[in-house]
Amino acid sequence: MTVQTPSMQESLLDVAGKKIFVAETGEGPPVVLLHGGGPGASGVSNYARNIGALAKEYRVIVPDMPGYGRSTKSGPAADPFGALADSIRGILDKLGLDKAHLVGNSYGGACALRLALDTPDRVDRMVLMGPAGVGWTRAVPTAGTRALLSYYSGEGPTRLKLEKFIRNYLVFNAADVPDEVIDLRYQASIDPEVLAAPPTRMPAGPEAVRTMWKSDFTRDPRLARLPVPTLVLWGAADKVNRPAGARMLAERMPNCDLYLAANTGHWVQFERAELFNRLCADFLAGRR
Repeated sequence: MTVQTPSMQESLLDVAGKKIFVAETGEGPPVVLLHGGGPGASGVSNYARNIGALAKEYRVIVPDMPGYGRSTKSGPAADPFGALADSIRGILDKLGLDKAHLVGNSYGGACALRLALDTPDRVDRMVLMGPAGVGWTRAVPTAGTRALLSYYSGEGPTRLKLEKFIRNYLVFNAADVPDEVIDLRYQASIDPEVLAAPPTRMPAGPEAVRTMWKSDFTRDPRLARLPVPTLVLWGAADKVNRPAGARMLAERMPNCDLYLAANTGHWVQFERAELFNRLCADFLAGRR
């Protein structure tokens, strides 16, 4: 699938002392696209197959989250999803937006959900694709999660290691990922500043246990009271975050629609771009 990403206005925003790169295009209600946390990830690359379609009726805002892309590099935080949510809320403030739609994939989905739980008045509608932090303390980590978190350990990052992670764990059909996608992500993953402070790596010790419990949304009582209309999209063949998490969210959230995509892995927005673009655009607009 070949998609042309439209030209985008780029800026570097100062948010609480961190430089956050943001790309924008389109006009209409603001939609913030939050990328996943895999090695070498960035906003525009994560949503290359979606930005143009959504920009036909929305103002599409695509940040590189702290630690990734052209934003300030920083290692893991004690409250990782809380720190991410603070940064994205800071972007809304800098852009003069009282409220916006949030669309989040994996790590970005966890960021969106945490921002909505902390400040539901800042979120209009929300789309979550295989979000992290759902049922984390109820089962051992998946093979995909272990591969992600161990990328910078052992022999360190290699292109082969990244290719195996992407083709074996992120997608259902390995042939769907062009070599150039892997090449670009590998180069981004070995940026010297990233190597000095990898944003995602295997936690250890008692602090890791406390962080995991704090990051499990299914243990947050606010989830049952969250008023934000939410669409959860989950690949039925997701090997990073278990598809069972989709049902956990649907059962706990009062305004949650659920779509489970057959023969789809962790990258719903990439593998099923046309489906994703249609469902996302319609849901955010309130269309049935």
